[in-house]
Amino acid sequence: MNKEQTILLHAIRELANEKGIAEITLDKLKGNPDFNAAELDKYYPEEKALVRDILKVERKMFEVIFEDHNFDGYNDAIDILFTVIREMAGKFQKLSPSVTLQYKDIHPEVYQEHLEERVEFIFRKIQVNLKKGIYEGMYRDDVSIELVARRYISRLMDLHDPDNFPPEDFSINTMFSQMFESFVESIATEKGLAYFEEKKKKANLLKKN
Repeated sequence: MNKEQTILLHAIRELANEKGIAEITLDKLKGNPDFNAAELDKYYPEEKALVRDILKVERKMFEVIFEDHNFDGYNDAIDILFTVIREMAGKFQKLSPSVTLQYKDIHPEVYQEHLEERVEFIFRKIQVNLKKGIYEGMYRDDVSIELVARRYISRLMDLHDPDNFPPEDFSINTMFSQMFESFVESIATEKGLAYFEEKKKKANLLKKN
């Protein structure tokens, strides 16, 4: 994906965030003076290709958080998970705007591909975190890595569904914080729980300052 195409896709996603996906069909975009019809024809001869790339950009924005914070590196398991969850909460609307979920009904096959790729990425990262936490003595060594990772993914996917958690009724920061806390408490050792409680205290002090 070259620079011109990337800029185009980000502009389309911004429009979707503002006015919904009804405004980013190819026909609507070609009639929008803010977009170049020839450029759209060049990259997107049909609607599914556009939807596929919109969702690809969304995944990349999600994945770059893990890359920027070196999730697979040498940071300890709770520290790096704490950091990534905080970043995800702060960027939730840009990462997975509620309008994107509408593709589940409009383009189910493309949306399913997107969902499977996102789930696979999260699954790999949670496995890394669990193995790291067990090695460090932060997480119990009797947990099933696969089961815990899949349970975490299920809860994360629920947060993305506005039918289950309407954004006007539930704070994204609160939901992410509670999910994160529940995750750690369900698998942590005494050492891990003590460290996690200390991290929470420091985070609250930083918020007040």
